[in-house]
Amino acid sequence: MNKVCAVFGGSRGIGRAVAQLMAQKGYRLAIISRNVEVAKATAGALGGGHLAFRCDVAKERDVQNTFEEIEKNLGPVNFLVNTAGINRDSLLVRTKSEDMLSQLHTNLLGSMLTCKAAVKTMIQQQGGAIVNVGSIIGVKGNAGQCVYSASKGGLVGFSRALAKEVARKKIRVNVVAPELTRAMKSENPELRSPAVKWARQGCCSHLFWK
Repeated sequence: MNKVCAVFGGSRGIGRAVAQLMAQKGYRLAIISRNVEVAKATAGALGGGHLAFRCDVAKERDVQNTFEEIEKNLGPVNFLVNTAGINRDSLLVRTKSEDMLSQLHTNLLGSMLTCKAAVKTMIQQQGGAIVNVGSIIGVKGNAGQCVYSASKGGLVGFSRALAKEVARKKIRVNVVAPELTRAMKSENPELRSPAVKWARQGCCSHLFWK
């Protein structure tokens, strides 16, 4: 059976570190990002057999088309990792409604849509695994990040519920909530080491299993 892993938000940061790990484990990678050129660079750096795709996870048609393209070019997705996310930090009273919606659509709805598409494929394959990357902010909260916290906290509840729905189909759903540091946001590979350490060693603040 083909080992295909789709990493949404896989062009940089935690997503890129996860992609590196999965490539080492023999998976063929689909690196998905809104910036397809950066995704292509990441896929190319992983070696042969990996492909890049453009997708806006907040748009269901985009997500569906992306999964169709992945299956056509790599095969059915066995492993899904959701790392795509944005933040618009601000006190709630100063937060624009459009910034609220963009965070909720990308951070929460986007993962829901990719999970929905992946689960359909995984049920047909009678197994699979999903990892949703949240944030410790979604567990503990943080001043100035109310909306971001809500989007990541919602991801925890969604992942727990989905895990119960699909467990009998031999599909695992997990969510991790790493501590986000300035170094993890950096584009400098040397400063991005905490993200690589998290991906390779499973270092995170909270881990929920089903």
